[in-house]
Amino acid sequence: MSEIFELQSRLAAALERIAGGVEGMSSAPAEAPAPDAGEVEALKQALEDEKLVTAQLEERLRAIKAKQQEAEDAGTALQGTTQKMADLDAELQRLRKANTQLREINQKLREANEAGVGEPHLINKSMLTELEALRAARATDVAEAEAIRAALEPLLAGDAPAAAQEEEA
Repeated sequence: MSEIFELQSRLAAALERIAGGVEGMSSAPAEAPAPDAGEVEALKQALEDEKLVTAQLEERLRAIKAKQQEAEDAGTALQGTTQKMADLDAELQRLRKANTQLREINQKLREANEAGVGEPHLINKSMLTELEALRAARATDVAEAEAIRAALEPLLAGDAPAAAQEEEA
């Protein structure tokens, strides 16, 4: 109960202070004193300086964002090139496997011919393996060309603006 009385007395005191502040404001003169002309000029100059600094900071921010975008683009291009190289590696592994199989089948075919036994299934198997080796070689060539193209595209894209400037000159 004593806390309620204490809070009530504190509220009453606060309201009195607020009322006193409001009375003080109403008795204050309506017009503020005119600022000093030198102070106004100094404030205007400070405002202009801050605007200049803000413009410089905004320009630096634009440059940083542009560099960041370039780095992201380079990262994307690098990912594409990395993927092309992985594809090339997979095709090379396929080619190596097909060539190994071809060598094994041809060795068996030679052994069969030396024994005087011509086995048609070995000839068919050899031809199928050779076809697979040719397909793998073709796929490897395509993957290699794609990897080279992916590596050259960023370089050529970087030279395109320089070439355009040279043509304009």
